[in-house]
Amino acid sequence: MAMIEIQSLNLSFGLDGSRVQVLKDVNFQVREGESFGLVGESGSGKTTVLRCLAGQYSHWEGELRINGERLGRTLDRDRCRRVQMVFQDPYGSLHPRHTVETALGEPLHIHGIGQHRERIGAILSKVGLNDSFRYRYPHQLSGGQRQRVAIARALILEPRILLLDEPTSALDVSVQAEILNLLADLRQREGLTYLMVTHDLGVVAHLCSRVAVMQHGKVLETLDTNDLVRGEASDPYTRMLISCSQHKSRDRDCA
Repeated sequence: MAMIEIQSLNLSFGLDGSRVQVLKDVNFQVREGESFGLVGESGSGKTTVLRCLAGQYSHWEGELRINGERLGRTLDRDRCRRVQMVFQDPYGSLHPRHTVETALGEPLHIHGIGQHRERIGAILSKVGLNDSFRYRYPHQLSGGQRQRVAIARALILEPRILLLDEPTSALDVSVQAEILNLLADLRQREGLTYLMVTHDLGVVAHLCSRVAVMQHGKVLETLDTNDLVRGEASDPYTRMLISCSQHKSRDRDCA
């Protein structure tokens, strides 16, 4: 069953002669419980797709469905409960003057959900942080800890879908694997569906079962991650991405 369905998604910015189309007939599906990747160069439209699903953009054209239900252009509470987003920069996504407890308690307050203390303690434990972290501010946390808090904030409403916008790119290499392993474990334990944007094919290989390759606002092809790893892509642009990724890996190994 498809948890996310995107059909003929188009989006433009600007008016009249300055109008620029940034998404062009984007089509793909994400199965329930799947981790699906969107890859491509900067400006290819990857994050824009996430923002349409998250309700940050409302002037798109086409059709978006979550669990078979067609999405409107107005962001409502039910949609927020079902779909949450984890952003690229955990420091920028957390209010510097709010403690972890305040950051995690705010969604509960907005949605009228009780038992704040118990729920905050439970979600901190799920992301690998003990209860003492609830009293800390973002500047008192490491990059990896901040991203764990950001993931906890996204999960505290118990959504079925996480939209992941390059969730490890702002982290040190040594911490990236920890966060990817955490996300993989959470998906299995909580039955989550992931749609993840990244430019790192290594991240895709670690976390995703399928991937769509985007360029200039279009999906060029969709393929299994195993085929991607083996270099069995049909589009020249995808083959170029694979080649560049392999060169970077060899450079790191030689460093």
